[in-house]
Amino acid sequence: MSLISNDGFDWPALMRAGMNGLRLRPSEFWALTPAELLLMLGSGSGSAPLSRARLDELAQAYPDKAPDDAPQKTDVKGQDNG
Repeated sequence: MSLISNDGFDWPALMRAGMNGLRLRPSEFWALTPAELLLMLGSGSGSAPLSRARLDELAQAYPDKAPDDAPQKTDVKGQDNG
């Protein structure tokens, strides 16, 4: 089912999807922009959620611990805090 065509929006289909599928009240439905509604329905140009593989790539690129050659932190007495 296409919710947008060259002729514009398929409002009856959008209303069914919003009010029946998403359980929106009419006032909530009409308060949304078409872009917000399409995003809620899983369409539109929203970015994809972060995948596990991408999370692993980011964790390798930006590790939580400092590299071994980073300067060590010391407390106010000059003692190594590792």
